[in-house]
Amino acid sequence: MCRKLAFAATALAACLALATAQTAAAAAPKDAKEAVKEGPRRATAEQRLQADRLDPLAQAAFWAREADADPTDVEAGIKLSAALRALGQFAQAAQAAQKVSVQAPRNLDALLETARAFVGQGQGFYAIQPAKQAQELAPRDWRPLSLLGVAYAQTDRDDEAVAAWRQALALSPDNPAVLSNMALYYAYHQDPAQAEGLLRKAAARPDATIQVRQNLSLVLGLQGKFPEAEKLMRQDLPPEVAENNLAYLRAVAAGAGGANPERTWNALRGPGG
Repeated sequence: MCRKLAFAATALAACLALATAQTAAAAAPKDAKEAVKEGPRRATAEQRLQADRLDPLAQAAFWAREADADPTDVEAGIKLSAALRALGQFAQAAQAAQKVSVQAPRNLDALLETARAFVGQGQGFYAIQPAKQAQELAPRDWRPLSLLGVAYAQTDRDDEAVAAWRQALALSPDNPAVLSNMALYYAYHQDPAQAEGLLRKAAARPDATIQVRQNLSLVLGLQGKFPEAEKLMRQDLPPEVAENNLAYLRAVAAGAGGANPERTWNALRGPGG
């Protein structure tokens, strides 16, 4: 079950990212797009605000240009790291965030982005230190603890992972991102009932993301609960993407998905922090 679940999570995440990127690209402001094409002149504050509405590829181009124009630009480095991570370029994302940390070692966002990038690579061991540094800087912030939970899980430190998530929930009760991370941990460890309960609680929150709902649909589908899984998929995804995901889930649940046994916990990572 855990191998099937990991592979299916990867497929769903890829389809979801593509659908989101296409929607964002269509709505992207023209001014921010034009800023990408300009020379080394720094973008205006308005163009920077508009850049957040671009798709991840355009964001990466925009912020790479800004970082090249001013290598000491902390905001550009952090935003570049986040855009690269959204594209799945985790090694480059880690490098961009670490570059910021060299000049601003106590920058919380740079530390969080570094941890997220390593978690995205499945290299949780290297995410632990920046996540701990972030926790020291912001002891009342749930995000470093949520990331620590995933990092510990990736390094088979299960007790510490669950403890970190419980600490995060103590700071931010019923936080959907933390609940989703815990749920995927239990799903990976072949406890789909526990995973489903946590994801239902997370999805019921008004601040739940598309990824949380799609994680729930994944766990439901792999338990054979296809009607509800389908309803959740069609709620957030274009019809053709939902159809492809449902067909894939049915194949995986039936043991015909061609799952890759080398898939790791990385495929099941949640929003992190």
